[in-house]
Amino acid sequence: QARLVESGGGSVQPGGSLRLSCAASGSIFSGYAMGWYRQAPGKSREWVADIGSGGDINHADSVKGRFTISRDNNKNMVYLQMNSLKPEDSGVYYCNARADTSYSTGNFWGQGTQVVVSS
Repeated sequence: QARLVESGGGSVQPGGSLRLSCAASGSIFSGYAMGWYRQAPGKSREWVADIGSGGDINHADSVKGRFTISRDNNKNMVYLQMNSLKPEDSGVYYCNARADTSYSTGNFWGQGTQVVVSS
């Protein structure tokens, strides 16, 4: 059964760093673009970054230069290194797997991990 499990969230002061991890299982890694989204209280979910099954990477302008997405295809893991964190980066961060090849299907979400950036 397809499953995504996030970890690594927590509380950090502005300017600090966190590394989020997402473990994929149930054959939803190869053939899938992996991404991170976030949702702040009272706001809609927004795209943060993604990395395609072929390795192409994109980051939202709001995090470019501070966040870095990466994936380990041997471990079925995707990571989000977050540096120079700001209070506006706070929210629940969700891992996403989206089929991006002809042999994969579906769109999957994890349960989310909370990030709080506050002094």
